[in-house]
Amino acid sequence: MAVGVMAPDVVTVGAGARPWQVFVRMKIAMLRHGLRDQNRVFFMVVGGVIGLGLAAGTVWAGAADADLLAVALGLWMLGWVVGPLFTGGGDESLRPEFFTALPLSRRALTGGLVAASFVGVAPVIALVALSSVIVQGARISVPAALVGVPAVLLELACFVLASRLAVAVYGLLLQVRSGAVLAGAVNAFILAFTAQGWALVVAFVSFDVKGVLATAGRIAPSGWALVAVEAAGRGDWLLVLAALAGLGVLAAVLFLGWSALLAWRGTADRIGVTPRYPLTARSAQGAAGAKELRTWSRDLLSGHRVVFSLVYGLAFCLMPLAIGWTGMVPFAGLVGAVMGGAMSSNLYAADGTALWLTLMVPGSARIDLRSRQRAFLLVYGPPVVLISLLATWWGDATAWPLVLAVLPAVLGGAAGISALLSVVMAVPGVDAHQRSGNPLSSGDNDGEAMGQVYAGLALILLTTGPAVGAALWWGWWGVPVGVATGLLSWWGLGAIAISRLERRGPELLSLLRHGRPADGPGGAAVGSLAARMEALPFWRRVLVWLCVSFGAIPLFPQGVVPMIFKFSGVETKSWFLAMHVPDAWSWPVIVAMIALGLAMYATVASVFWAPAAPQPAE
Repeated sequence: MAVGVMAPDVVTVGAGARPWQVFVRMKIAMLRHGLRDQNRVFFMVVGGVIGLGLAAGTVWAGAADADLLAVALGLWMLGWVVGPLFTGGGDESLRPEFFTALPLSRRALTGGLVAASFVGVAPVIALVALSSVIVQGARISVPAALVGVPAVLLELACFVLASRLAVAVYGLLLQVRSGAVLAGAVNAFILAFTAQGWALVVAFVSFDVKGVLATAGRIAPSGWALVAVEAAGRGDWLLVLAALAGLGVLAAVLFLGWSALLAWRGTADRIGVTPRYPLTARSAQGAAGAKELRTWSRDLLSGHRVVFSLVYGLAFCLMPLAIGWTGMVPFAGLVGAVMGGAMSSNLYAADGTALWLTLMVPGSARIDLRSRQRAFLLVYGPPVVLISLLATWWGDATAWPLVLAVLPAVLGGAAGISALLSVVMAVPGVDAHQRSGNPLSSGDNDGEAMGQVYAGLALILLTTGPAVGAALWWGWWGVPVGVATGLLSWWGLGAIAISRLERRGPELLSLLRHGRPADGPGGAAVGSLAARMEALPFWRRVLVWLCVSFGAIPLFPQGVVPMIFKFSGVETKSWFLAMHVPDAWSWPVIVAMIALGLAMYATVASVFWAPAAPQPAE
């Protein structure tokens, strides 16, 4: 197989090279050239340090307790399966679409991509973590440690192949309507578990289920390597062969499954709504509104986001029921509205260069933006209202004033903030007609898009502040305050977005078409966080990363939630620091935690909104 050289010192392969060798060398070359990107190096170093720390903890578990190791290995495999679903589909540096013009069989293509998947920081960290099985075997006997070597290699192959297959299955689900709904629900539950899973953990610990989890960990494929090692220590060589054979068969099945799905990638039929109901609007406002509603119903990624946000709100607020706490149940709909508004803060980038259709018609910017706001309310309003009413009636009747006050405020705030951020803080992505076979991939701006979601969450919560304060202090008088706040947010923030779109529409179109140059105009207003972080000293980059990752912990679970507890008279302590200190210190701790969380997000904002550094003259 011969490969041409596309850039100096990228890949040089002779005609006799095997396909998998070509893929491996390409991946190594891409990693080597990626080291020129300081921001990529930063995240690689930080992620590597954290990963190695977790791997070291797993090795310690292997030396201390076999049951604990079984549970830890299960968590590692779970991380490999679900982790890429939150990071744009994992490593997409080598995509199958790149090689469709080459005379490669499906088996050769899959084998090459699999071989390349073992090149990188993540597989090395996973190998270090899995070495804990060899450590556990060394504690038992020398033969057990020797058996651990092939078992660890087979386990690593299963980790990598399971990750690739999960991404392929998830991407295929997003190409059909029922699959998009299922994928959104599963994804939402997993993300909610990362925030509220402590309640389930506390419930499990209270029932002393360590032995059950350890048994489940050994039954799961993640524990078969450990089973082989323990069986070798007992001299049960039949079980050793069965465990190793099981890992080999599982790896082969995962390989064949991924190979089959590669043929479907990008070619599966996208099931949409047939145009049985043509546009019959008699006004520009009606036509724009109908167009937006059709977009929400036909674009599978939009439907996925709706299901994701609503299920996230339900899971986030219902998980504390595991420890008998119903205090968060009434806010399930409100949390879903906040998440939905934050995830809808990139509307124009989702349409891509289709924005030129709006710009070519004078006076259409106002009509288009208002129609997007109305469509958001029509899509999210009914389910959010229904969930809020039912959850409050069933969960906690004393929360009626707070829920009814915040409900209009959060809907109006979400409609206003999502429209405003879509104009002033757009993150360029991939046009809908140019999306790859992996719907999870949004281009090279995943980090910036995540920052936009965080900004949307913070700003939408800020718009609900007056309604929350009025309801907590004045009870039912907070309802008119919430209605006024919601109307003002919807109209006022929308008016700012309209003015911006009318004045800077061509610049926004250029941004969506060509991307954002690191030294181009507009950096002071909507500059790239990644580009700005490159100019920071290493210690400041670490500080910003820590603030983005952990700022929510002091702000919400350690600040806002205990504050609501205090106002509502809830005595649940759980892991809330303010509920464990003496009463005289509760409010100072709450204020300090909220201030700390706001300060952490302000640190990130100071980097994002700071004027771009002047570029040196050539």
